[in-house]
Amino acid sequence: MNIPTQSPRHTQTSGPDTTDTTDAPSYEAARHSAPASEPFAAMPANASNWIAVWRRNYLVWLKLALASMFGNLADPMIYLFGLGFGLGLMVGHVDGVSYIAFLAAGTVASSVMMSASFESMYSGFSRMHVQRTWEAIMHTPLTLGDIVLGEVIWAGSKAMLSGVAIMLVAGVLGYGSFPSMLLAIPVIALTGLAFASVAMIVTALAPSYDFFMFYQTLALTPMMLLSGVFFPVAQLPPIAQHVTQLLPLAHAVDLIRPAMLGRPIDHALLHVAVLVAYIVVPFCISAVLFRRRMMR
Repeated sequence: MNIPTQSPRHTQTSGPDTTDTTDAPSYEAARHSAPASEPFAAMPANASNWIAVWRRNYLVWLKLALASMFGNLADPMIYLFGLGFGLGLMVGHVDGVSYIAFLAAGTVASSVMMSASFESMYSGFSRMHVQRTWEAIMHTPLTLGDIVLGEVIWAGSKAMLSGVAIMLVAGVLGYGSFPSMLLAIPVIALTGLAFASVAMIVTALAPSYDFFMFYQTLALTPMMLLSGVFFPVAQLPPIAQHVTQLLPLAHAVDLIRPAMLGRPIDHALLHVAVLVAYIVVPFCISAVLFRRRMMR
């Protein structure tokens, strides 16, 4: 008896899933659907496809929401109360307010930076490289650009939740001014998107999880020390003060701190423009890098 065999082009080799993929577009077809050099090939297909990626990540996060929130809040809260009450007793007042009130705004900004960066790097890398979730999503009408945009907005959303929670705790304890501190919420959202977008470049280049330690040690930690989180930027040497003008965290702090303390914000449009630039430019770069990586 002659036993018919399956055509090689219908053979599924991407994993243990035995779902019939006869009519589904293969990953190889998706890879070669357009040249890597084609303009805008790595960009999102439309303005709404990212919602599906965001929703998928949200539903997964719901299963461990409490543990995730505790992990995101524990570290910045330790900084806030440990340094605020401990070092604050020696420092006294900074810029006309108690040190813990000064530190609260910096803690909000730095926690958003860390939360967005870690979500884009560790969780994003897992979905892209280890779990190969991105590859599965690319068998749907969504493009790689849709996935990257969804990941950036998801990481920014988690970071915003963390930053707003810390800000509200600081406000309840009297270290923030209502209702002016509510003006910091859109800034927190922009900050989360900015650092999520930058971290996606690192994820696109990372060969393994160990690679992220270089970015954390050489970029994130120095940025915390130079951006006015723990002490005023005016205390830095003139050269370092000029360097801080290039750092997104410094601009975030310059927007969040006055809002939380009920003070006027100087050069608000400049600070917002820098954060928007850190969202758009790194996103475009990361989308191209991811396309090149996925097309290998």
